[in-house]
Amino acid sequence: MILRVIDPSEAELCARLGQLVLAAYVALPGHPADPDYDRELVDVAGRARVAVVVAAFAGADHLGGAGAPIGCVTYVPDHANPLAERVEADGASFRMLGIDPSAQRTGAGRALTTWCIDRATADGKRTLAIHSGAWMTNAHRLYAELGFVRERANDWVFVDEPTGLRVELWGFIRLL
Repeated sequence: MILRVIDPSEAELCARLGQLVLAAYVALPGHPADPDYDRELVDVAGRARVAVVVAAFAGADHLGGAGAPIGCVTYVPDHANPLAERVEADGASFRMLGIDPSAQRTGAGRALTTWCIDRATADGKRTLAIHSGAWMTNAHRLYAELGFVRERANDWVFVDEPTGLRVELWGFIRLL
């Protein structure tokens, strides 16, 4: 598996990764139907313009380059970043981790999360945070294995007033 930072100018790759992330979220039982958030999930290039998007690629191609993309994550370097959600002043976070459903359980999610831990450590951060949907039980197990703990004080419920959509998000944090 190869991990690398994505440039927002890689339009075709960003579009492909966006579809992978959306597919990963939609495949989860309990995923709330929210067209606005689905558009956010797909907009990898937009996230790469303001934060760091790292993609995982399966193996290598015949020329020794990265193989097919299988997922990505967005690393949010600090609390002032426009993508930050309830990040401590000396912390970082990550968002929108998604692995192609056909590539799940290959270690890609673990590799991308570990990349975020390593980056936050290298950046001198004290904590690394994530919000995760209450229905994302496989992710919760992975986070626990990697040293994250539930931070109930950082749980929150998003309510879209016009549609009545209610989404419960759980806070997790890892001390670095």
